[in-house]
Amino acid sequence: MKKTEQLAKKTSVRRARKINGPGRPEGASVVRDEILDAAEVIFSDKGYAGTALREIADQANVTQALISYYFGSKFGLFQAVFLRRSELVSRERLERLEALEQQKTPQVKDIVRTFLEPVLSLRGTFQGRAFLRLQARLHTEPSEISYSLRSEAYGGSTQRYVAVLRKALPQLSELDACWRVTFMIGTYLYAFSDTHRMEEMAPKGLYDVNDTDELIDQVTRFMVGGLQAA
Repeated sequence: MKKTEQLAKKTSVRRARKINGPGRPEGASVVRDEILDAAEVIFSDKGYAGTALREIADQANVTQALISYYFGSKFGLFQAVFLRRSELVSRERLERLEALEQQKTPQVKDIVRTFLEPVLSLRGTFQGRAFLRLQARLHTEPSEISYSLRSEAYGGSTQRYVAVLRKALPQLSELDACWRVTFMIGTYLYAFSDTHRMEEMAPKGLYDVNDTDELIDQVTRFMVGGLQAA
């Protein structure tokens, strides 16, 4: 079943809701979340340029005027979709990193785990997987769309990871640490973004797409090796 069809099935029980024009309806927070959910899936499948507000409105069973009421513009909606989860991920990473620093001198493996674990739960839900695809796709969007969003969501936490990595690996220059955190980001974006590459590559029966422990173990070992490389 296609992703948009899955979303349609998910929202079909809400079709009876009546929207009286573009004003603020009853259950506004629920309506807003439904718009965000629909947009998250469609943006992740089609990208920013390929997505029309009418398609999102139809999927969420609202008017385009209501989308404008909540988000102002297509970019405003895209921004809200991305920041809804990315800011939570960034905050949790910082909290985990702070807790790690309070306990002991951070080891590289532990640093990597604090970076990966906040996004693991997203792989377990339909909407979470859509966000992971959207996040990976953001790097292919035009710079005027992607740079500001990425910086707003992750700029502060990324700099903290550079600083903590240099504490764990004092032989690294600041430039080297920036490069390696960049590679760490690229690795996880690809590995977590539901590309189905492993299903295609691995011999049948060897790979389990739902084995989260195997995923984080493989990604962690790969990242640690790269981060510690001479």
